[in-house]
Amino acid sequence: MLPDEELGEEKGHACHEVSPQTTPEVEMLDAYSRAVIAVVDAVGPAVVSLFTSGNPSHGGVEQQGAGSGFILAPDGYLLTNSHVVGKSKQLRTVFTSGQKTTAAVVGRDPDTDLAVLRAEATALPYATLGDSSQLRVGQLVIAMGNPLGFESTVSTGVISALGRAFRSQNGRLIENVIQHTAPLNPGNSGGPLLDSRGRVIGINTAIITAAQGIGFAIPANTAKWVVSHLIRHGRVKRSYLGFHARDRKLDRRLARLHRLEQDTAAEIMMVDPQGPASKAGLKEGDLVVAIDENPLFSVDDLQRSLAEHKPGIAVRLMFIRRLELLNVMIEPVEAN
Repeated sequence: MLPDEELGEEKGHACHEVSPQTTPEVEMLDAYSRAVIAVVDAVGPAVVSLFTSGNPSHGGVEQQGAGSGFILAPDGYLLTNSHVVGKSKQLRTVFTSGQKTTAAVVGRDPDTDLAVLRAEATALPYATLGDSSQLRVGQLVIAMGNPLGFESTVSTGVISALGRAFRSQNGRLIENVIQHTAPLNPGNSGGPLLDSRGRVIGINTAIITAAQGIGFAIPANTAKWVVSHLIRHGRVKRSYLGFHARDRKLDRRLARLHRLEQDTAAEIMMVDPQGPASKAGLKEGDLVVAIDENPLFSVDDLQRSLAEHKPGIAVRLMFIRRLELLNVMIEPVEAN
């Protein structure tokens, strides 16, 4: 018998090491991997584990993590979910560096399931809130968190829908929510949802396990104005009109007919039968396009305007019903 090398030479075949072929698909996967790795390297240090205050379990083992959060500013401000914080006044925070500290609750907003904490630390790595109004269905997203205390757990997916709504733990409808396919695990709540450039475009807030891992996130644009109110007041002071809405694309012909500046509006999804909107005659399907002569481009614009408006002082809503442009004066009440 001839050795394999000699057998190969005798048959006229040159022996060589087999290596994977470089194909467009492989190159594309490499680019995808590089994008995810770059985001993880850049944002990972800003993601933290949160533990509710309390005694360690028997044997001195630290309790299971309540959830995740991420650093908003180098002076220790953190953003997470309101339901992660619960009724706690203070939480324990663990950074990816291993540093541990306490974090006081600055404020909570159960209506958007957001909360701001202040950690006793400075010069921290932080993440940047992006512009969620530019999101598109099918866009790559990266979810990060520290589920069960396992730091920097990463999953990827795409945006599967925009403008979703679901009820928070206090029963209120959370509007304008991002739906995505990045798998989430228990404890991911409060972690960032990122775009391919590492900008936070949402805060992961819920998962429907029976629906094969559908994830939801509060948009970054909602978080921006909620955070400012929580830091200033400890809560969001908002007026209540008595309806829930979602973003809706306006037909171009309809926008031109009424000479509107925008191509989007807030579509009324549900009207509280006991609320101001019902008394003013607003109905499901009405498209709200302006408040006090200011154009509304999204539900965030409406919520931001109401958060800055005093209850009891009437506002003028401009809305479209079928093809007709209408106006109504409505007196908001203080949200409970």
